[in-house]
Amino acid sequence: MSSPGKIKKGNVSQMSRFPDNLTFFVFENITPLVNNGDYPLKREPHDEVVVQADIYRTGHEKIGANLIYRKAGDSTWKKVAMEHINNDLWTGKFKVDHLGLYEYSLEAYTIPFTRKTTKHDRIFKVRVDPVYARFSTWYEMFPRSQGKHPDKSASWQDCIKRLPDIKDMGFDTIYLVPIHPIGKKNRKGKNNSLISLEGEPGSPYAVGNEHGGHYAVDPDIGTMEEFGQFVKACTKHGFKLALDIALNSSPDHPHVKEHPEWFFHEEDGTIKCAENPPKKYEDIYPYDFFNSKWQELWTEIRDIILFWADKGVTFFRIDNPHTKPFIFWEWIINDIKGKRPELVFLAEAFTRPKVMHRLAKLGFDMSYTYFTWRNEKWELEEYFKELTASHAREYMRGMLFPTTPDILPVILQNASPEAFTMRAFLAATLSSLWGMYNGYELCETLPYPGKEELLDSEKYQYKVRDWDAPGNIKKFIKALNHLRNNYPAFQEYDNLVFHHCENNQIMAYSKVDKRSGCKMLCIVNLDVKNTQSGWIDLDVGSLDLQHTQEYLVKDALNDGETFKWQGGHNFVILDPAKSPGHIFQIIDRR
Repeated sequence: MSSPGKIKKGNVSQMSRFPDNLTFFVFENITPLVNNGDYPLKREPHDEVVVQADIYRTGHEKIGANLIYRKAGDSTWKKVAMEHINNDLWTGKFKVDHLGLYEYSLEAYTIPFTRKTTKHDRIFKVRVDPVYARFSTWYEMFPRSQGKHPDKSASWQDCIKRLPDIKDMGFDTIYLVPIHPIGKKNRKGKNNSLISLEGEPGSPYAVGNEHGGHYAVDPDIGTMEEFGQFVKACTKHGFKLALDIALNSSPDHPHVKEHPEWFFHEEDGTIKCAENPPKKYEDIYPYDFFNSKWQELWTEIRDIILFWADKGVTFFRIDNPHTKPFIFWEWIINDIKGKRPELVFLAEAFTRPKVMHRLAKLGFDMSYTYFTWRNEKWELEEYFKELTASHAREYMRGMLFPTTPDILPVILQNASPEAFTMRAFLAATLSSLWGMYNGYELCETLPYPGKEELLDSEKYQYKVRDWDAPGNIKKFIKALNHLRNNYPAFQEYDNLVFHHCENNQIMAYSKVDKRSGCKMLCIVNLDVKNTQSGWIDLDVGSLDLQHTQEYLVKDALNDGETFKWQGGHNFVILDPAKSPGHIFQIIDRR
């Protein structure tokens, strides 16, 4: 009888030989994977990738297993022996040191070695992003609002003058809203009025006029050369630069005249304006990403991003990515990161959860989150466990902004400074990524009636501020960012652990950096009007403490006062008029 081959319909006589991929081994339950390995894991340089899998075969032979890996494009695989844990579970790890893609897989063999090693039939990927994709602190700047004249735009020189103040508050990234020429047709007026008055600047999201489109800067702010001076000043102060990319055009954009086929059209042939229900944008035309010449449009958008990268932009905040095709994002991010792996993409995706997660899997490094609308302790804890402790941590990094130019949540409407400090406390400590919209430090709190928006939004008008106005919380913001910059535990994303407190107005959580030994405990009063107190029950195991052990907690946020605690059961009292909470450094005296 000849060697068996592929069995057909149970007739062994049809088997002529062993199949080429014959294997005695089974590889199952491989973790971590994103969508069963369809998309890469995300890591940063010097991280370890820890892989576990069930690996077994029939019979009683002893087996061994290797984790194999390489930088994508390398011809040689490196091997790391996997450790047998129990019940056919194996684990191994490797370190990633360079930006870009890594590949890994598994192999197994019988001991003593009698046949060739059996490799898993799939290769999985890890994408290594810059550390600042995991840890950065953004200040959102409206360039035209950085000056002193209420009836005209600020200049790039005015923006440069603001940089020392922003640096002093501890931010490391300047995030610019769109800086391009603004359309004139259907230009929006004050408070989103459908009719603009003479001299009103319009929304910067309506990109393009006779001075150019996405490759140009608004001449009201200055020239491209002056923008270059701003970039140099940012570099001098240690800032990275983020730019908002709005993938749409005003009716005056050069694209409308030169490439009308790139847009959606009404039945009468006119171009459709943009909608993001329930909002409608009469001053904006959206692109049709599946038009007859879609390849030209996709390439143009890719080239726009690379153009600004060459001008010194590192981060690209993408406006409304959930209204563009998934396949477009998968192509453009992979294409750009293949050329420039140091670039980072933030998804401004206030949309359905599964859409947000899909965009992250496709390649966005960061994503806006629902933090802005999470207020109660139970919903904050539930949501951040989903973001940082579930499988989502393998591919999604949540960026926290308490407000945006579009959003003033109810909790901050007509609110006291205590509400602003409490929300900043949460944003700066729950995630390693947080940002603040300019004016937040002044506790701007007046809403447009009936909406979650600021009254007299600078999206539609010039605005002048006194950046040192009485009642500002700049000193508090500086203290928060100082802690983030000097305590490594706050620079990790997926190390958040919640602890129990009997009082539902007090939330307790910790972050521990195992490499440095830094242990930080945050206790915050969610009630901005009243003093709250209660007993904290710490998960001492997560803090590497003993139940009966004495240790010190030093209040690193406030006055540096040090308390002696023992075990996990301790009492706190929090007065919002003094501080929204404690940020304790845990000092283990063993």
